[in-house]
Amino acid sequence: MALRHPSRPPAPVYLFGRRVTMRPLAINDFREWSEVRQRNGEWLTVWEPSRFAHQPDPTTDKSAFASRCLQRDRDRAAGTAFQFGLFVDGRVAGEVNLNNVIRGAMQSCTVGYWVDQDHAGNGYTVEGVALVMQFAFEQLGLHRVEICIVPRNQRSRRIMEKLAIREEGVAQRYLEINGTWEDHVRYAMTSEEWHARRSEIVRTWITRTA
Repeated sequence: MALRHPSRPPAPVYLFGRRVTMRPLAINDFREWSEVRQRNGEWLTVWEPSRFAHQPDPTTDKSAFASRCLQRDRDRAAGTAFQFGLFVDGRVAGEVNLNNVIRGAMQSCTVGYWVDQDHAGNGYTVEGVALVMQFAFEQLGLHRVEICIVPRNQRSRRIMEKLAIREEGVAQRYLEINGTWEDHVRYAMTSEEWHARRSEIVRTWITRTA
């Protein structure tokens, strides 16, 4: 097997759905990504972990965004996380990120996502999550994908309902969100469930139509 040159970044992964394209964000995406994030600040930050005050903000600091992209390249090379920009008509519309990949006996990961408010309600995020789950089960060979959502985040939970992802219960004070330890509803799918429902999910959300 050929060895990867240590200074060479890993090849980006592209995922193609019915209407969306997904790939790792790169430094050249900064201006567009920054505009979307700043415009959606109030829409998004109430559902996200707070940033440490002493850390540069990648939303406004290009060098911080470049460091973010570089770290994500490292994560991808190590196989610990695979983060994707969600593109609609070639423009940044959000992200769907596959994080916390654990191998060994667990073979699991978590998925998180956000979308530009201007694109909400069109099913783009559902399509993106379906693509990432297909990638997790069929290319990474994982056994379990988990998505954890603040109970009152009805828009995000609606995505789980559309994909008919199994709900497992509530984890109390599970993650710090916007400065508060929040309960989270835990959703999950196993590889057995994926393969039982694969044709339905791919046909409904992924396959390109003429």
